[in-house]
Amino acid sequence: MLRPWQTQVWLEHSAGETIHSRLVNKLIEDILTGRLETGALLPGSRSLATVLGLNRKTVQIAYDELIAQGWLVTQAKRGTFVSDLLPEQRLSAQYQHLLTDKPTFDSSNATLLAPIPIANKGYQSDNDGIPDARLIPYELLARAYRRALIAASRKQYLGYGDPQGTIELRNALQQMLTQERYLHLTAAQICTVRGSQMAIYLASRVLKPADGVMVFEELTYGPALAAFADAGFTILRCKTDQQGLDVTHLQQLIADQLSAGKKVAAIYTTPHHHYPTTVTLAMDRRLLLLQLSSRHNFYIIEDDYDHEFHFDSRPVPPLASLPGSERVLHIGSLSKVFAPGLRVGYLVANTDIIDQAVQQILMIDRQGNTITELALAELLASGEVKRHIRKSKKIYKNRRDHCVHELHRLFGDSVRFFIPAGGLAFWLEFGVKQLQLADFAAAPHFSVDKQGCTSIRFGFGAYTEPEITMALTRLHSQVNTAGQT
Repeated sequence: MLRPWQTQVWLEHSAGETIHSRLVNKLIEDILTGRLETGALLPGSRSLATVLGLNRKTVQIAYDELIAQGWLVTQAKRGTFVSDLLPEQRLSAQYQHLLTDKPTFDSSNATLLAPIPIANKGYQSDNDGIPDARLIPYELLARAYRRALIAASRKQYLGYGDPQGTIELRNALQQMLTQERYLHLTAAQICTVRGSQMAIYLASRVLKPADGVMVFEELTYGPALAAFADAGFTILRCKTDQQGLDVTHLQQLIADQLSAGKKVAAIYTTPHHHYPTTVTLAMDRRLLLLQLSSRHNFYIIEDDYDHEFHFDSRPVPPLASLPGSERVLHIGSLSKVFAPGLRVGYLVANTDIIDQAVQQILMIDRQGNTITELALAELLASGEVKRHIRKSKKIYKNRRDHCVHELHRLFGDSVRFFIPAGGLAFWLEFGVKQLQLADFAAAPHFSVDKQGCTSIRFGFGAYTEPEITMALTRLHSQVNTAGQT
């Protein structure tokens, strides 16, 4: 059927420093203003490239990015359409503050700054170490979803199911955690969730403020702290250094609480790659932390958010796999393996904690996405997830090494950092006071006043090598400007 009209795109006044970003921002703007309505058919990449005088690959990359973000969808043999279910940016003004109002936590050592908007006003992209959605094996995932949908229909899985998660996914996770991370557990000790933040929230509801205070590292993951603060916990901060959590300081905090007739209920930690500084908690400290947990009866919430991405050596075993880990709540996410938009994570704990978590799920979520869980269970069991991780690690390692090269080339001795053994981010320390990064890289920034040194977390995983160079060049310009003021 002949299309009566061809959708036109005007790039002359669109925001962005590159043709790719201008095209992405313009299409998002047209969707937000209603010019491109939900369900609207977009020109083919070849046709739009011809009209705009661009390389077809530039248009296709822009389309792929918008599809990954949820603005567009593709239909086989039909074309590319504006999605019927747009991302969270389409919330009404009444609820927009839930997205734009980021919690700020002040202490003598750290301040968590809000994400910085990119060129298109109102649109934000958090890149503090997220994976690259462009690496997702879309065709493989699509086939797995198709088989999962057929299987769910035949087995009558499309009604209400187990709020703890499908047994297929929990069995697959049990195999992965046993074989890859040394954990000794059963499927009954696993609860699937919609990403690690949901697991953190469940932990904040299962544990009770009456049991004692919550301890967080002095620099920490803000949304986790917000969940426990909202649950009514008193928050204490523990020092960190080049080897991670300062367990000696933790002992002092525990002693102070005991002398005041109080207790520590739990500690939240990111031992594999500390958030945000990326350092790994030393083994002797891990063992001492577990001993303190057993001696003083407090829980350890281990957020193992990017265990898969370790480049230089074998990953250190998680706390949950070591002796004395009976009071560890282990949290992980498959969203980091693929993309943040694929909302699947897991909580591992003793069955009493899991049972309480399930009761919380029944009140807020009822159950997860059966189709997604079945599809991922198949990919885990078949080895495809492992294959994808192996392929992605090579790409991310190359990006990390390119980032190291560019940091040395652009900044020389004016930036301090160590090369992270894993993860998708760097912790960069600059000798510039009051560093302003209003336009830099659309990333969350951490400002730490340590003897006049300002630090940021720079995520490289979602950037290609040319994009890393571009982002660091922009950062270099802003650091120089700040140093001259």
